[in-house]
Amino acid sequence: MPAPTALLRRPGELAAEETIPVPGQVDEELLLDGGAGVAEPANIGTGLPAQNQSEDTEMHIDEEGRPQFAPAKNTDGPFRAETRKVPIPPHRMSPLKSCWTKVYPPLVEHLKLQVRMNMKNKAVELRSSKHTDDPGALQKGADFIKAFSLGFDVDDAIALLRLDDLYIETFEIKDVKTLNGEHLSRAIGRIAGKDGKTKFAIENASRTRVVLADQKIHILGGFKNIHIAREAIVSLILGSPPGKVYGNLRTVASRMKERF
Repeated sequence: MPAPTALLRRPGELAAEETIPVPGQVDEELLLDGGAGVAEPANIGTGLPAQNQSEDTEMHIDEEGRPQFAPAKNTDGPFRAETRKVPIPPHRMSPLKSCWTKVYPPLVEHLKLQVRMNMKNKAVELRSSKHTDDPGALQKGADFIKAFSLGFDVDDAIALLRLDDLYIETFEIKDVKTLNGEHLSRAIGRIAGKDGKTKFAIENASRTRVVLADQKIHILGGFKNIHIAREAIVSLILGSPPGKVYGNLRTVASRMKERF
């Protein structure tokens, strides 16, 4: 009696009905039935649920064919304190000590910075804290202290903290014209005027603040206002009579009033 065919196959051969199971392969019947008992390979290693991933990666297109993406989510990173040191000239240390009660409140209360006056190094140190909201607070505070160190009044320097379009421009008389000796002294006298009247007239007409520090001139104000004040000061340095400069300032001041 011949033996059954299943018994006559050679070692290593498989019957037509038998298959070799492959690791990771899922039976089609299980997939059709819902895959009960089979682990879902989705989202392995991402740590995010499938719904959030579909929302992040799904792209929508508007009527004009442009892609629309979901807005980025704000994540609070680790806090990192930043410091800034503003050196103070020796001749401005005494005014800083006398006005310190007016200098630090705007920095602490308005900008939420940590401030201290270092007497040994003759500098004002600023540091941001976790309560600081404005990312540019440290730079504003440094500009405020720098303006005070250049010779501006505290009330004028505080404007740098409240307004964003204020700048400080510094130049020397020698940048305009090379003057020495008495000629340099007369140029400084023409800019200041008798009892400072010429300087006050330039400030009021151009809506700026001017500081005369020997040969250096510092101007605080807006971009266009600084240009007006600088042109008047340059004219005085070059030798224009103050009466002519006053006339030009009146014209400029009337034009500025018409703009407003």
